Formats: sequence, C-alpha cells, structure tokens
Amino acid sequence: MTEIQLLRPEGLVASPAFSHVAVVPPTAATVYVGGQNAVDQNGELVGGTDVAAQTRQVMANLATALEAAGAGIEHLVSVLVLLVEGVDVQAAYAAAATTLSSVKAPPLVSAAIVSGLGVPGALVEVSAIAATPHPAPTD
Repeated sequence: MTEIQLLRPEGLVASPAFSHVAVVPPTAATVYVGGQNAVDQNGELVGGTDVAAQTRQVMANLATALEAAGAGIEHLVSVLVLLVEGVDVQAAYAAAATTLSSVKAPPLVSAAIVSGLGVPGALVEVSAIAATPHPAPTD
C-alpha cells in the first residue's frame, strides 16, 4: 500500500463531513497540529460568544498550521474537536463541516464536550493529524 486511504465502509453511518477509517502507509509524512482555538495572529479571541464564528476561525487557523507543514485540509486524517459545555453543537458542527466536507475524503472526526478550555472565552478547540504522500518541508 502506497496511498493514504480514508474509508467509509458500508454498514456505518454515511456523512459528507467525516470518514471512519484511515490507513496511512509508512512512506507518508505525518503532521500533528496542536490545539487550535479561535484566536487571531495577535492572540485576540475572534467570534465572542458565537460558537459558529469561533469554529470558522479555528478551521482557518488549522488550515494555516497545515500549510506551514506543506499540507492542507485534504491531507487531514483525524480531527479532535473539543466543545465547551452548553454551546450549540449543531452550529459548531455546521461551521466545521463546511471545511471538512470540502474534500473528496473527509477525515476521521471525534468530538468531546468539556467544562472549559485553556484560552478564556474559547468555546471550541481542534487538534488534528494529517498525512502527506511526500516528506514534510524542513527549515
């Protein structure tokens, strides 16, 4: 096997926003993205109390982080979404799905409800793993 595979097997729920199984060959470069929240490049929280607006910023930050490693949304293998208790989960899901469903094979997605996040006022945080068929860039 030489290609990265994101699978949606029959018998499991079908969603345009996520896959169920990822198979990454040993020749792929793996990219790990630490928790991204809704802060801009100056560290200011974006979106206030609007979880959808925060999620859009989080997804933009995720894309920026991936780009720095020579990857993109299309290379995502797995995404973990943390949502603060009490937020509108459907609004956050819709905002994230816009990005995640934009690719042919969306990544695996796990989500958890948490009591709080490290950034005051943050309602959502995403960490991710990506894999590219080529080596990651070096400085």
